[in-house]
Amino acid sequence: MDGDDLFSLAAEETQRTFAPLAVRMRPETLDEIYGQEKLIGPGSFLRAMIEHDTLPSLLFYGPSGVGKTTLAHVIAQVTHSRFVKVNAVTAGTAELRGLIQEARETLQVYQKRTILFVDEIHRFNKNQQDVLLPYVEDGTVTLIGATTENPYFEVNRPLLSRLRVMTFEPLREEAIIAVLRRALGDRQKGLGQLSIAATDDVLGTIARVADCDARAGLNLLEQICLMLPPGSTMTTAAVEKVTGRRLYTYDKKGDAHYDTISAFIKSMRGSDPDAALHYLALMIEAGEQPSFIARRLVICAAEDVGLADPQALVVANAAAQAVQLVGWPEGKIILSEAVIYVACAPKSNSACLAVDAATADVRQYGSGSGVPAWLRDAHYQGAAALGHGKGYKYPHDYPHHWVEQQYLPDSLKEHRYYEATDSGAEAAMAERWKKRCGKE
Repeated sequence: MDGDDLFSLAAEETQRTFAPLAVRMRPETLDEIYGQEKLIGPGSFLRAMIEHDTLPSLLFYGPSGVGKTTLAHVIAQVTHSRFVKVNAVTAGTAELRGLIQEARETLQVYQKRTILFVDEIHRFNKNQQDVLLPYVEDGTVTLIGATTENPYFEVNRPLLSRLRVMTFEPLREEAIIAVLRRALGDRQKGLGQLSIAATDDVLGTIARVADCDARAGLNLLEQICLMLPPGSTMTTAAVEKVTGRRLYTYDKKGDAHYDTISAFIKSMRGSDPDAALHYLALMIEAGEQPSFIARRLVICAAEDVGLADPQALVVANAAAQAVQLVGWPEGKIILSEAVIYVACAPKSNSACLAVDAATADVRQYGSGSGVPAWLRDAHYQGAAALGHGKGYKYPHDYPHHWVEQQYLPDSLKEHRYYEATDSGAEAAMAERWKKRCGKE
């Protein structure tokens, strides 16, 4: 080993010593990567390609802190190929051409492939992406790009067509807790020598503050541990001191979580927008996932507003989609708008009661006496001989596109499930229905 190699090793060791915890704890094997089991679990395509060192060109797509760069480092550890990493923020076209020339020479002289990992590849402009295109296509380099942006918008279509997109899922709280606990126990690279104890509830609080970003969670954990005496127990108060914000007792398996979401729904059901906004703000500040809040909002719009204002479901569903697109902090404005709409809307649970009543009958009577013959499918050969469709009255052949006709099975024909209310838009809808059926 010459002097340059010794200097390089010493520099790497120094960098590891003073690197942030997230860098020191970067996994070195696939089994040390948490939360991406679908992508790299046993039997998966990607795991097989990595283990057999036969990677195609790939594009890693997913939010920050979920393991894209980490997986690239694991690949660098296990591959027999030459591994080169560049960041699209700092790499220019000239550097790319130089790396491609080196890859060509390595392939020709040593018969060794080059894996080129480009972090934040969405930051490359069209010309830079075009530089890579022919060399990805002819196999001079195996490209692995990583991006937090939608690749179908940010990566040129010709280049994208030569990459296999691997989508990384947002990390669940359990995965972040596992990452943090591994760092707390590691005495060589982690914080094990400090002997800091922490419950899953406290680590879950860190995970939520970090918005389930493993990198942010590890760096926050390090800051908290360094301010605690060795051998002590981490508390929520200690986390609060480091984050500079008030934290709330809100673990997802505890009463506070369920009590808060219950109060949130009941406040909207009770048409109190101020109370609903209070619980919304509390959940946001406590680190609740926007998707969870949005799901409950959509359910409330259907269950409690219902046909009194069918637009409420449209608003809630649009908010659920928009908040996933926008994220925090602007997403709270979207949720606020929908919460106020749902809370102030007229209320009707008739749709909920109707389907529950129909379900109860199905469970008790099954299909009753079966679908009446005149309603059965009559579009296949032989259906007429069975009497299917015979006597069916086509509503559009009658005035106002309605005709009285039995639709329920004989044994259930007198059963009624939907009872209209006189609330909001449902009152007008029910009035139209009564006029059409001549039930005034």
